[in-house]
Amino acid sequence: MATVDMIKCCLDSIRQISDDIKDAIVYLDAGSTESFQFIGAFPLFMQLGARAVCSLENMSTLDGVVDWNTTFDPARRIVVITACLLSDAHRYILRCLSKLRTVHHCVIFTSISEAAHSAYPDSPLGPDAFREYESLLLQDYEEHIKKCPTISREPGSSEFRESIVPEEEGWPQLASVEDNVSSFDDSSNTRVSYKDDSIGHSEDAGQKLIVFVHHFPLILCPFSPRVFVLPSEGSVAEACLSTEHENSISFGLPPLSTGTPSDADDICPGATLTAQFIYHLALKMDLKLEIFSLGDFSKTVGKLVTDMSSLYDVGRRKRSAGLLLIDRTLDLLTPCCHGDSLVDRIFSSLPRRQRTTSVNHMKGSQSQLKKGPVKLERAPLDVQIPLENIIREEDSKNSNFQLLESIEAFLHGWNTADLDTKVVELVKFRDRLKEDNSLQHSESDILHGSFVCAEKIDGTSYLEAILERRTKDGAILIKKWLHESLRQEKISVDVKIRPGFASKSELQTLAKALAKRQSSLVKNKGIIQLAAATLHALDELHSASYEAFSSAEKILHVNAGDTSQSLAAQISDLINKSAFVGSQAQKHNKMEASPVLVTLQDALLLTIIGYMLAGENFPTSGSSGPFSWQEEHFMKEAIVDAVLENPAMAKLKFLQGLSEELESNLNKMKLKEKKEGPSDHLDDVDFDDDQWDSWGDEDADKDTSKEQVYSDVQLKLELRDRVDNLFKFLHKLCSSKGNTHLREGTTYNDDTYSSKTLLYKLLTRVLRKYDIPGLEYHSSTVGRLFKSGFGRFGLGQAKPSLADHNVILVFVIGGINGLEVREAQEALMESGRPDIELIIGGTTFLTPNDMRELLLGDSSCI
Repeated sequence: MATVDMIKCCLDSIRQISDDIKDAIVYLDAGSTESFQFIGAFPLFMQLGARAVCSLENMSTLDGVVDWNTTFDPARRIVVITACLLSDAHRYILRCLSKLRTVHHCVIFTSISEAAHSAYPDSPLGPDAFREYESLLLQDYEEHIKKCPTISREPGSSEFRESIVPEEEGWPQLASVEDNVSSFDDSSNTRVSYKDDSIGHSEDAGQKLIVFVHHFPLILCPFSPRVFVLPSEGSVAEACLSTEHENSISFGLPPLSTGTPSDADDICPGATLTAQFIYHLALKMDLKLEIFSLGDFSKTVGKLVTDMSSLYDVGRRKRSAGLLLIDRTLDLLTPCCHGDSLVDRIFSSLPRRQRTTSVNHMKGSQSQLKKGPVKLERAPLDVQIPLENIIREEDSKNSNFQLLESIEAFLHGWNTADLDTKVVELVKFRDRLKEDNSLQHSESDILHGSFVCAEKIDGTSYLEAILERRTKDGAILIKKWLHESLRQEKISVDVKIRPGFASKSELQTLAKALAKRQSSLVKNKGIIQLAAATLHALDELHSASYEAFSSAEKILHVNAGDTSQSLAAQISDLINKSAFVGSQAQKHNKMEASPVLVTLQDALLLTIIGYMLAGENFPTSGSSGPFSWQEEHFMKEAIVDAVLENPAMAKLKFLQGLSEELESNLNKMKLKEKKEGPSDHLDDVDFDDDQWDSWGDEDADKDTSKEQVYSDVQLKLELRDRVDNLFKFLHKLCSSKGNTHLREGTTYNDDTYSSKTLLYKLLTRVLRKYDIPGLEYHSSTVGRLFKSGFGRFGLGQAKPSLADHNVILVFVIGGINGLEVREAQEALMESGRPDIELIIGGTTFLTPNDMRELLLGDSSCI
């Protein structure tokens, strides 16, 4: 039987729309670009006959003249692929159609189904969402054409610049014309079209603009054929997973489980979109799902997926698979910690691509704004891998200046009106490079790479192999791949091979040798980029910081096994240390990157970890939390002092509205220290006669120093109130102890087993067919029929088990990290079930920094 391959399924889904792609300009939004980058789909678009592949958000009229297939006719067709709701992509689609006037055929593929569009709050689209949007888009297009009936197609013309569709134009108008949708003939089999009489070219005057909208569900980011997450700028990943209520901790995480799933009227958009995605993913992969869930939010999603199933779907010949849905909030500790995983280190240290779109402009109802943000800002998965140290030659400085001179000569031969301005700017840029020696910085902005999981060696994708490796083992494996690639390219390198160890110098030397030849660089770009990412992660700055976090977390684990006093003292010490180091840096007017923990944000993340550990080990120490009142008092005072000493380092949600007051307070303290000076004796008091003149007046009691003291006390009281709210939030996190009772009654070593992730514990018990408290099975349509009807006659079905299936899909709602993937593979190997195909998915890929933003940043429910 064929194995499940997420990458192959995604590529096959693109091949299925080859007729639409042929001879068309393909526009991808940020979410689909991120997805297709991971699966390596861009060469496939070229093979299928696409004229060009362009960015939807950053489209240009020059896209219409770019043609990789050397066709000299103007572009007549465009294909838009989006991972967002049509409402979010509308203004960009309208801008495309407005700029490319020769286009008369537009096909839109969205990963959000019609049912999800109609169920989304504040959406003007109904049950027939795709047909309605086709009509609404054509209406907006017609209105825009009427505003600009004749526009020059020259990209540099002033008329064209004025015709650009503003960001706010388009979709807000759709709600107003929603009532007019019924005027279109929905019963017709042909799509609604608009005759564009304003097009300048006579050959296009009789053409009609035709719009089609289709569902394209397989837009995801596979790290390997069996590990995937959702695009960071897609609607499913950006949808809120929680509304603001007592059990919410973050809008980007499911609420804390209480044993009572949400009511049907209180289902948030994230649950609906996630259920729709999983259901259509199973349909696309021809899988018949037996659904299990753990956690309140997962139970709601599981019920939605089950309700979408029908007798037709059940009756079809499909491969049976088990689906396990898990709430991220059942195990918040794992993604907060810095585990031993090479992939986690890489994603924690490498810079990310800037978001293409901002969710701040998204508009929603007032009720939504009260409950929380309409959209979330997830960190992009597109990491920027620095390649300048590997690709750059010794004489790269001279070659780059020669390149600038060549560009200058080219501009002299280019007859344009603003030639002199361009040449002057280029000469200034060259002079600046010579003066400040900033060539390395300019190169680092240009020479960067990104992961492509489709790149393979010996039949195994690179990311799939290192996902299952620790940091040391992953580095050794990459060194082995580099040696093998050099051997195949017949390149000799004088490097001493030390088995069982991979140093930075060895990896850099091997990668540079492999990238020296142009043909070798192109052929082995996958392993070269992976080696560059590993070198960046193992750099002293990033490696020392990661190790410092890991060591601090280990100390917290040790203290958590001792007493609450020792754990509280350790947390207070970390906060005080951050305050001291930060204040010293402020005094010297510098805040340089340091390999040690210096920021208050770092200390607060460790405080969160400490509270989670305390919640598991000391659940009854305090009346409302795991620590006593005195222990918490010391920690609160330490945070108050740290914030007062470093107000710039505390841009967190629980301190919103106090930044200016804190900055002003710090400046006053600095000014006071300067005035007092280093002298220890009191200066002679200079009595002014004016002071005696005011004696006996009514305003004589006013003392500016007393007002200053009062404002300082008021600020400190307000700050203490904010810190109290923070600790109430920490008490809430303590209640998310996860399934600590999973380790009860097991035969495993307690120390080793307790340190494992929740995913490892679950899979270990599932594959050995042990009972799991809280695990709910969702009966299918036929199962419910047997249970309610035929069950009376003894024909009922026995409750199935996940271990009965050869394909198991685990989806963590809220996100996954590399450590969980590695330990899940370990659980599968230890079970002795090599026949099982384990697929792991999640809402997003989480790093400790992402968790800190979710719990303390703008998405937090503090």
